[in-house]
Amino acid sequence: MRSSLRFASIAAVTAMLAAVPGSAQKSTGPKERYEMDVATMSGFAAMGGGKGGFGGALSMAFGGDPNSKVAYQLLLRLGSDQSPTAPPPKGDHFFLPQAKLGKSVPLIAPERKEGTYPTEFERPKGRLLLYWGCGAKAGPGQPVVIDFAKVAAGQVPPNLFSTVVPVIREVSQSNSKSYVDWPNSKGGKQPGPGSSLLGAHRVASNIGSDINFTLAQDYMQGLSASTAIQPDQSVIVRWNAVPNATGYVAWTIGGMGNGGGKNDVGDIVWWTSSASKEFGGGLWDWLPPSVVANLIARKIVMPPSQTSCQIPAEVKKASGEMLLGNLNAFGPEANFSYPPKPAGNAVWNIDWTAKVRFRSHTMLLVGADFGGMGGSSGGATPAEPEKKKKCKGPLGIPLPTC
Repeated sequence: MRSSLRFASIAAVTAMLAAVPGSAQKSTGPKERYEMDVATMSGFAAMGGGKGGFGGALSMAFGGDPNSKVAYQLLLRLGSDQSPTAPPPKGDHFFLPQAKLGKSVPLIAPERKEGTYPTEFERPKGRLLLYWGCGAKAGPGQPVVIDFAKVAAGQVPPNLFSTVVPVIREVSQSNSKSYVDWPNSKGGKQPGPGSSLLGAHRVASNIGSDINFTLAQDYMQGLSASTAIQPDQSVIVRWNAVPNATGYVAWTIGGMGNGGGKNDVGDIVWWTSSASKEFGGGLWDWLPPSVVANLIARKIVMPPSQTSCQIPAEVKKASGEMLLGNLNAFGPEANFSYPPKPAGNAVWNIDWTAKVRFRSHTMLLVGADFGGMGGSSGGATPAEPEKKKKCKGPLGIPLPTC
């Protein structure tokens, strides 16, 4: 699943620091910003060659155990405040042989294709039931019920959203004079089994200087999760402790298609492991370690020492026979910049920055029977994924691949 929310670039951070009274050192730039998102997918998220979703689940049902599969995913973005030396903008990310991605992957500007964007808006139907917190029973005030028809008419429940989980800003075409990324139309085959990102990396383009950095962090270990339905109909989710994980968050979606009739729309049930009513988009993607630490203190994210969570019985009952779940392990990040920060009060003229973010996540189905394999997920052997289509669920949260 691709990222929907990212965090601010080093340029924004240094600009804020420069504006603080008493901060003597000033900075300029960066002229280029590079971001590299590194994900390890396991369970149903890695099934069917990384396709995930129900298609991947069916593929797995006829082809293997989810405990034997993981898949890797890289998302690369380069933004610059400079025009290309010779249009169009383009570049390459050069890897060492152990990455198993060839000499390089092409970075190109995205193309907007006609006829691929919807022109008509259909008012949503049904209701969304929000639950939160680990425990056998749902806490007070649950569920919060959102009627899609009322939301479409502008009637949003009060205090539904908060600013505790920050909006993370990524390098994009909209905030760059020149922009290129990968995967793209010229190539998108993700790394396969045995791939390693350790060592030197070089990004060369016609929109700025070469970017060079060395990674000491590799793909995170895959999550191996299992579920067990209790006599009271609550569900215990257990998982392995992932090295370098900074925290965990879990969510489930259920109840879809329970309306009965052809034109009837049932409730959608959404639960998160947060101890408070938090449904921020950043919880489903990458978050920097400092933000994760703050969210752990607020009991929004589970600490790295926690390896189980109980889904309340009310969630299972309202969701019907099957729950689609996701467990996200936030990971470390590596930051690079050039030239090095000068000592004293000298102006720091930043040429480029590079940020590499890591996470591991797994998808599981609670209550599904695919040859007895619907209640577990995990992996150790990478499966080769294909480029995935991003899907959105209620309020913009990512759902499994379509």
